[in-house]
Amino acid sequence: MKRAIIAATGLIGLGIIIGVLIISNIDTGNVSRIFADENKNLGAKNAPIKMAPDATMLNNAMVSASEAVLPTVVSVSVIVEKKQSNEMREQFREFFRFFGEPMPEDDEDSQLRRSEASGSGVIISEDGYIITNNHVVEDATEIRITTHDRKEFKAEMIGADPLTDLAVLKIDGNDLKAAHFGNIKEVEIGEFVLAVGNPLGLNSTVTSGIVSAIGRGGFNRWGKSPYSVENYIQTDAAINPGNSGGGLYDLSGSLVGINTAIATRNGTYIGYGFAIPIDLVRSVVSDLIDDGKVDRGYIGVSIGSMNERMAKSVGLDEVKGVVVHDVIKGKAASKAGIESGDIILEVNGYEVLTSNDLQSRIALYRAGDDVELTLWRDGKRITKTVRLESRDEENNESVAEEKDDEEEEDKEGPVSFDDLGFSIEPIDKEIKESHDVKSGVRVSDIARYGVAAENGLYPNGVIVKVDRKKITSVGQFKKLMESKEPGDAVLLQVKYPEANRMVALEIPQKSN
Repeated sequence: MKRAIIAATGLIGLGIIIGVLIISNIDTGNVSRIFADENKNLGAKNAPIKMAPDATMLNNAMVSASEAVLPTVVSVSVIVEKKQSNEMREQFREFFRFFGEPMPEDDEDSQLRRSEASGSGVIISEDGYIITNNHVVEDATEIRITTHDRKEFKAEMIGADPLTDLAVLKIDGNDLKAAHFGNIKEVEIGEFVLAVGNPLGLNSTVTSGIVSAIGRGGFNRWGKSPYSVENYIQTDAAINPGNSGGGLYDLSGSLVGINTAIATRNGTYIGYGFAIPIDLVRSVVSDLIDDGKVDRGYIGVSIGSMNERMAKSVGLDEVKGVVVHDVIKGKAASKAGIESGDIILEVNGYEVLTSNDLQSRIALYRAGDDVELTLWRDGKRITKTVRLESRDEENNESVAEEKDDEEEEDKEGPVSFDDLGFSIEPIDKEIKESHDVKSGVRVSDIARYGVAAENGLYPNGVIVKVDRKKITSVGQFKKLMESKEPGDAVLLQVKYPEANRMVALEIPQKSN
């Protein structure tokens, strides 16, 4: 047994010695060459597809544009300090009580809640002016900028405009790479664009897509105000949290928009992003740099986009323009003779197709500027010159119907229009006072899924005009409606306590 163990040990030792001698005599250079020679046979010799010249040009254009615009986009980091709400402070008290500890005494510092956030910005001048979104820097107590080459700067807020969600910052810089402003008139649906920013904490990120639509709006995302200006460029280039304030560029490297929002159900990109168009950016930024604020002009109307029924009811061959629902008493529109029911077709010769389009176009002008509005009224095109005014928050009451001599009391009873899904009744003295009208008929009932409900008519409104004809009684209203043929459209001017509303209904075909 002892001999067997000694023999095994000797064999193991001999094996180790032989192995060391072999390894020490191997030429590692020869081994490397052996593997290098074998690697020469790995992979195909040529790419499977030769890129077509057009594809190569597009690829090169993407690369060149990306290289050109990346230095113009910066990272924006902010610190926000807000006072804790009473509810939040009570939660802290409960926390301390649970552990049997006294709640720290309140002082100014203990009531502040500190948080950090980030977004993007675009350099617009060599000496350090930067555009970003207002919602990125709103309430910030400290703003820091990191450029593409990783230099850091402390930024100063120059001015902000919540209604367009734009803000201008300034850093002390020299020879910075500034973005070139494009021309919104040259931006076309379907053209390639690049979105550049710092999404999800990933600095200097480029995504590509096309312009999906122009003139998107109606989101009211940031301003929470009916005066918010929303007329976005829509793109399918991926835009995520952190992209806000970054640039949307065409393939020539020109800035065509400032990325500001996404359409999402989960907080990140699932299809579409939205950018503020460059013409609006240029106008707002110029004012903010000059004055720190925007002295925006207002017409003094409430408006809505047109639809086919509305166009048909006023005799327009195409669905275009913006309907004036209401006119603000004593403001620019009423002084210029604009009336409820007018259709605004153009602003200074520029055709407007939607209410967002009109808001964006007027936002380019300042209070005191004259604008020429082309209107559609009573089947004719007319023009009115409006001198824009500043918005006066306190003078915001709607224009009432002109006071005529007292109308005779409407003696007729309620009438139902079952095919349209609504009923009317005479108005009494109380309704006249509450709605500030002299005559009309009250919408007393609405069928839930009827034609009227689907087109925006709801109860408790007073119909004061039909096709711009003043309504004085239930009988008159009924007669006007009965004069319509199936397929005709009728335009109702309805006065609610808070505002006027224009509603277009199409007379349905008679059922057999």
